[in-house]
Amino acid sequence: MRRIVLASGNRGKLAEITAILAELGVELVPQSELGIAEAEETGLSFVENAILKARHAARLSGLPALGDDSGLCVDALGGAPGLVSAHYAGRHGDSAANIAKLLDALREVPEERRGAHFHCTVALLAHAEDPAPLIAEGRWHGRILFAPRGERGFGYDPVFLDPALGVSAAELDPMVKNRVSHRAQALARLRDLLRG
Repeated sequence: MRRIVLASGNRGKLAEITAILAELGVELVPQSELGIAEAEETGLSFVENAILKARHAARLSGLPALGDDSGLCVDALGGAPGLVSAHYAGRHGDSAANIAKLLDALREVPEERRGAHFHCTVALLAHAEDPAPLIAEGRWHGRILFAPRGERGFGYDPVFLDPALGVSAAELDPMVKNRVSHRAQALARLRDLLRG
């Protein structure tokens, strides 16, 4: 399994996943480079959506596929935005609008009740009909800030504080983020599964 299609066109995810899986010697090809459109995310969980994305990419490319589904789960909002994190404010991938809606929803919530975590599920399928995909998950616990901080990362990174490091995800050096993030944790577990 040397060439794997990444069931995403998100450049931020591609950069993170490529860096984390580099030592395995795999070539990750974003599905957008193969003319494959995003899969419809009709699952009711991160696991279901990761598998749906991977199956879609594997079926249309004929290659093994890696699906990733992730989101931000905020305690005070009952786990929202969760599965709809990418289009929380309505339009897919509009990070500024998503952050604005999140901060508005938490306007009256005090600092001690702003707990949250990023969740990531990755699913690797050897082929489109793979009945036993490799699945790995990761969680990155933190808090939601009152205002964005930092210029790096993507998505909700500017408002997600890692309390242990004392900085937002958008203030982290990419090498540090690739060791501590939800995606880093899930991919490290996947890497272990692949090593067997």
